[in-house]
Amino acid sequence: MKKITNCLINRDTSCFPIWFMRQAGRYLPEFREIRSKNPDFIKLCLNSDLSSEITLQPIKRFNLDAAIIFSDILMVPFGLGQEVKFIKGKGPKLSEFNLKNFMNNNRNDFTNKLSPVYEAIKKTRKKLNKEKSLISFIGAPWTLIVYMMGLRQDKKNLNLNKIKNSDFDKNLILDKLNEYLCFHIENQLNAGADVVQIFDSWAGLIPSEELDSYCYKPNLKIVEFCKKIGLPVICFPKGINKKYKEFLDLVKPDGLNIDYDVDPLWAKENLKNVCLQGGMDPKILFEDETKIFSEIDKYLDNFKSSPYIFNLGHGLLPETNPEVLAKVIKRVNSYK
Repeated sequence: MKKITNCLINRDTSCFPIWFMRQAGRYLPEFREIRSKNPDFIKLCLNSDLSSEITLQPIKRFNLDAAIIFSDILMVPFGLGQEVKFIKGKGPKLSEFNLKNFMNNNRNDFTNKLSPVYEAIKKTRKKLNKEKSLISFIGAPWTLIVYMMGLRQDKKNLNLNKIKNSDFDKNLILDKLNEYLCFHIENQLNAGADVVQIFDSWAGLIPSEELDSYCYKPNLKIVEFCKKIGLPVICFPKGINKKYKEFLDLVKPDGLNIDYDVDPLWAKENLKNVCLQGGMDPKILFEDETKIFSEIDKYLDNFKSSPYIFNLGHGLLPETNPEVLAKVIKRVNSYK
């Protein structure tokens, strides 16, 4: 059994599997070379050959236990008919949300639009070592609504009045999103993915009284679907701090990624019966080697004898030095 699957399903504690969010990305010169020739990000995600090649770039460089498919959480809104553009320095920009068009989507059109994503997974699985996991991913319904309905003001603020004052039936939208997200997950499983991660990147900005409606219940529905089809699932409700315990008690995923605002000692004490993942601040990788190794050992010592996948509390940053990352991986893999 693959190390990550064994850790997620059997709660294996014999080793610390390792992979990184955004491990296929801008910090790698080989990725930047491809990106410079392919300025349209969505088109790049829809090029199955290049997507597969990018996915495998970190696997060729480093001793990692998983590849994560090169794609984007906004491929689902794209598949559902919204125009998605990435503006340099500003991030993603989606066309105006149209409820009628959204509700009139059908699965055939969705699959046809995203078929290159599934093809990339098939191609990657064929080339990937059988002992390594292939991770697929989705954005959670709330996080997708933030982008689809234009709630994002900047990196730390949302215009929640826009959804509160909307005439749209939020539950109707959430249910429809859940339907297509589960369909997308199943398509990825059928293409060769063996783990899925749910990114709820904007969960930390949901008012506490709305967490159940916008975060817990939508994630729970997807987690239950993943368990039904036999796909190990990791949740990452970023920024909810000590609400992680409430999330875990209600949603019960196989794995739970903690962010860098969560104290690992608190996590070990309070987040039980789950495989934990991540936590370390990506900016630590900009420090000197002694500080980096000390931080790594803090997490590994803390989670010794617990099911734990080494990762970070967020994705790798573009300024990350690949040589430093290689030392991090070696440190984790040689830990005893």
